[in-house]
Amino acid sequence: MTNISEIAQLGAKVLRLKAQVVADVRSAEILQVIEIMQDTLATTQGVGIAAPQIGVSKRIIIIASRPTARYPSAPLMTPTVMINPAFQALSDNKEKGWEGCLSIPGIRALVPRYKEILIHYTDQQGSLMEARLEEFVARIFQHEFDHLDGKVYLDRVEDNRDIFAESEYLKHSLSV
Repeated sequence: MTNISEIAQLGAKVLRLKAQVVADVRSAEILQVIEIMQDTLATTQGVGIAAPQIGVSKRIIIIASRPTARYPSAPLMTPTVMINPAFQALSDNKEKGWEGCLSIPGIRALVPRYKEILIHYTDQQGSLMEARLEEFVARIFQHEFDHLDGKVYLDRVEDNRDIFAESEYLKHSLSV
């Protein structure tokens, strides 16, 4: 049976809270939260989701890059559950790229993000994991990680003129 949650929308208090550290990654509660996140993400055109987006203030994200209508050139990867994630930039190089969010439908913006990062997280079996992420997948991670600290991508925009209605973004991206 699938458990699909409503996605919290901008203005929901849970999106502005600092999410709580997960103490027992294999608890029934956490396993259920992860299942709901997976099922919910699978019903969207999104490439990632954070627990606060399903109303749960816990430090869990799923990165699931795949080509979709929203991100046609996204690389394909196996969806990865990351519990209590952390990261460090591998250089000061940032690049602006287009982002959207399931919690902020109809809007896209150019957001500066680190191009290369080293991430650490706990997987569903309780193992500590480390990986190097670059480009689009690094962008997804940083976007979802922000949700765990009560931030949304619009908080990172440097110039309000970098915020577009999705319809205008589509016109712009087709003309480039």
